[in-house]
Amino acid sequence: MTASVLFHVQYLLGIGHLQRSLRIAGALAELGVGVTLVSGGDPVALPRHPAIRLVQLPPVRARDARFELIDSAGSPISEALRAERRAALLAVFAEARPDAVIIEGFPFARRAFRFELDPLIAAVKNATPRPRLLCSVRDIVVVRDDPQRYREIVGRVRSDFAAVLVHGDPSLVPFDASFPPAAEIADRLVYTGYVAPAAAAESVAQTGDIVVSAGSGAAGLALLQAALAARQAGCLATAPWRLLTGMHLPDTAFTDLRAAAPPGVIVERFHANLLGLLQGCRVSVSQAGYNTVLDIVQARARAVLVPFAAGRETEQQLRAERMAASGAAVVVSEAALSPETLAAAIERAAAHEPASLSIATDGAARSADLIAAMLRR
Repeated sequence: MTASVLFHVQYLLGIGHLQRSLRIAGALAELGVGVTLVSGGDPVALPRHPAIRLVQLPPVRARDARFELIDSAGSPISEALRAERRAALLAVFAEARPDAVIIEGFPFARRAFRFELDPLIAAVKNATPRPRLLCSVRDIVVVRDDPQRYREIVGRVRSDFAAVLVHGDPSLVPFDASFPPAAEIADRLVYTGYVAPAAAAESVAQTGDIVVSAGSGAAGLALLQAALAARQAGCLATAPWRLLTGMHLPDTAFTDLRAAAPPGVIVERFHANLLGLLQGCRVSVSQAGYNTVLDIVQARARAVLVPFAAGRETEQQLRAERMAASGAAVVVSEAALSPETLAAAIERAAAHEPASLSIATDGAARSADLIAAMLRR
């Protein structure tokens, strides 16, 4: 079909938002839809469909879990940077003349980027013909428990957005579990299923590996350190262990972990095929981010989840609780994390087969089909 989409995505700490958006954009490209993906986070080289046009805005990221916005030099973002990004985004919209605009997260998240998103939405509303405006959002949103904030989001969805594509499955996490007034926008909500990798990779782990993967922040480092200490104390010490630290862990912390690792423990920053590692592992130990949990489900791996819970973050805790309630994971809270509690959880997970979850994981293709159908209409 001859149609085009402009996709805006802004990630601040992890790259999961970008990965999910690229998978959906790739599925759209497979249908012949032209896709311009505008990324506002730090540049990162991820696989993408060759037909996707990627436009990089001057990057903005979060300094830490308090979500102070900083530029590429580590300084608080300036009005000049805001103006530069706003102008660049509007120029891309004017050039692309898309049939639909997809905004990842907003209005449930990314309120700090209204300086560019409000003008983009205004440009959409003033365009002739008017593109469809869609929200792309993960299964769980983090919204302050405030009736006024809820009313603001509901009002924005009803006035501006044709649909909210929820990339989850209500059998695991219904949207109202994290957004209580979901019923007020029920006519706009469309569950797409989870946006998992297009195809399962082959197992690349040795049989029986313990795979520990973590984000690059302080919470991720604490998990890695606890895992290493648990192994040093004898937890499943005859099994090979592999610790994946994340790309942004400080060099000093990475060097310290490698120096402390005993024989039989590999410490590396990144592995391109986490799903393949998990398919052959004995136990996966990780936080409870969207993409990581999907890899666990796809691989049917025994799992220990230590959900990230800094500040007001509740997303990973809720997802981990739902996984535990379904029998698909053992959970250790971030507050209770220690080498002893982690070792006990790993041994418990290793002793039992995980429950098999029947959830939709073809969310990229289903999202693309839904968007294409909207464009045809």
